[in-house]
Amino acid sequence: MRTARSSVSRKLILAFAAGALLAQHAGVVRAASDSETAGDVLRVAIPAAAFALTVKRDDRDGRMQFYKSFGATVVGTWALKETVEKERPDGTGDDAFPSGHAALAFQGAAFIHRRYGIREAWLPYVLATYTAWTRVDADEHDTTDVLAGAAVGIASSFILAKRRNVDVTALVEPSTRSYGLQIVGRF
Repeated sequence: MRTARSSVSRKLILAFAAGALLAQHAGVVRAASDSETAGDVLRVAIPAAAFALTVKRDDRDGRMQFYKSFGATVVGTWALKETVEKERPDGTGDDAFPSGHAALAFQGAAFIHRRYGIREAWLPYVLATYTAWTRVDADEHDTTDVLAGAAVGIASSFILAKRRNVDVTALVEPSTRSYGLQIVGRF
């Protein structure tokens, strides 16, 4: 018998994998190194996993909060890039500040944290941190750029998402004619 925690972990891993496949299929991944490719994939996969959690849990309020948080991250990042016009370390443009990769990755991780708790967010935070590191490693950004991107993503999620206080699940086992209701709350 699988536990609820292992089921959630499996579904998070599947969501990350699905995001990675979608990113590759859509042509998002065109990186020069393996770490840069991983960063390109994770910037899509982490928010995709956050969105997938809202779908899996039939959390309509959370889904709307995700849309707002994600949109605020995209608009905030774009506005800062257009306003600040900071040169990239590799000299390829003047849109280094803040890092969009870090902003999106941390938005997804922070959304999971804010809505569902830190226990489900630790892995996305680790992967978001790795995503930020890949941008510095690829010489696309410096530390200030990725820290600013992380701040934009985290702030949008913590401002626009609310903690889910009660989770209600119907338990049905037709073979044994067992029925029940599980209510889990955070106080």
